Amino acid sequence: MNWLKRKNKRESTYSLEQQRAEKLATMGAQLSSSRQEKGLSLEEMVVLTRIPRRLLQAIEGGNLEELPEPVYIQGLIRQFADALGFNGAEFASSFPIGNNRVILKPSWKHTRFGELRPIHLYLLYIFIILCSVGGLSQFLNASALQSANNHQNQPKLNEETAIQSQKFQTVSDTVSSIKNSQQVQIGLTLTEKSWIQVVVDGKVEYEGELPEGTHRIWKAQEQLTVRTDNAGGVLVSVNQEKAKQLGEPGKQKEVTIAANTRS
Repeated sequence: MNWLKRKNKRESTYSLEQQRAEKLATMGAQLSSSRQEKGLSLEEMVVLTRIPRRLLQAIEGGNLEELPEPVYIQGLIRQFADALGFNGAEFASSFPIGNNRVILKPSWKHTRFGELRPIHLYLLYIFIILCSVGGLSQFLNASALQSANNHQNQPKLNEETAIQSQKFQTVSDTVSSIKNSQQVQIGLTLTEKSWIQVVVDGKVEYEGELPEGTHRIWKAQEQLTVRTDNAGGVLVSVNQEKAKQLGEPGKQKEVTIAANTRS
């Protein structure tokens, strides 16, 4: 019975792959014919769609082996069709995806952001507070001196009270800022139009295509996950660090970043 189940499963998988191949060949031929009728070259379509030339060729030629997972193929077809004046979503919906879920293993290790131990964080917080208070003291002393010169008749007691109040407020703001730094923050900058999905603490906060030049910021208490179908077109900045390219152009990628928490 087990060999019969395996046989049926192989036949079902083959049937789905065959459907995709046949549908891609038909849709690719339609897109190719429409592109040629409009007098557009593949290079011009690359500019219009932000899709690499090799992927456009694979779609027109019905070459599944050169394309990513089915869900991304459907997205590429939608972009291609939109650029040619079709209703991209309706056109691409007929491409069979099936029930397969895409599970991407992140190549960006999380340990880099999780290796800071609590003692390191405490030392960092103390350093930030000392620098803030020290800089504020110099600024307030200079301000107080100038204020004394301009307002000689103002009671000295009022000046001291104002200075102490400002110091207290600044220390409070610094502590509040440190508390907020427990969160994780990701900034995304798109150098190419790309499909993006952002999951904040287990909830999908955004999913869709973003145009070139877009800059977005998301914050989470526990973790952030970013998925894209064009890793080369996405720059990621974690906790306001220097932005890095997520991966290779035209490749799908998933990255999960966990927040630093006190033990």
